[in-house]
Amino acid sequence: MSAESITPEIILRAYINGIFPMGDPDAEDELNWYSPEQRGIIPLDKFKVPKNLEKLYRRNKFRILVNKNFEEVIKECANVNNRRQPETGWITPKITELYIELHKMGFAHSVESYFEGKLVGGLYGVTINGAYFGESMFTKATDASKVALVHTVERLKEKGFKLLDTQFINQHLVQFGAIEISKDEYMKMLEEALQVKTSFV
Repeated sequence: MSAESITPEIILRAYINGIFPMGDPDAEDELNWYSPEQRGIIPLDKFKVPKNLEKLYRRNKFRILVNKNFEEVIKECANVNNRRQPETGWITPKITELYIELHKMGFAHSVESYFEGKLVGGLYGVTINGAYFGESMFTKATDASKVALVHTVERLKEKGFKLLDTQFINQHLVQFGAIEISKDEYMKMLEEALQVKTSFV
């Protein structure tokens, strides 16, 4: 689907229906839509924090802020994604533009790690009621993005969220308890989460 015809509202409707977009690195005016048969999630009640990371988090080495600089976070995520996988750099300029609009509308949020006043890591995602859809993260300092993830999960628990969607899983996420579930199971969890009235901020 041509990205020119995509609006933030269309993206929100897609999330509600278990679908998420990615930019097409070979055609920046195109978005691709995904609804995988196996969906990655992190069960909030089974979130795992390695002991050394928990100690680091409690020491407050990094200052954690929310939504202070969303645009910089998504641009850093795009830079990391495109460096590591230039052939699959899905955070295209159009994706960046759309998610900045979602941020302005109050649906997309960033969690940021600062060290000595500088942004050194973070992540961003989309929230709709009690569902959190994780998108991407970056780090410029060891464990900076992991600390942002720990803060994010603590916030989701405090706010009563029911779903942390990671879309896919990898070894980085598995260490935190990420698992794969079937599309049918995911849709049931999503439906329940969407009934919960809460907010990220």
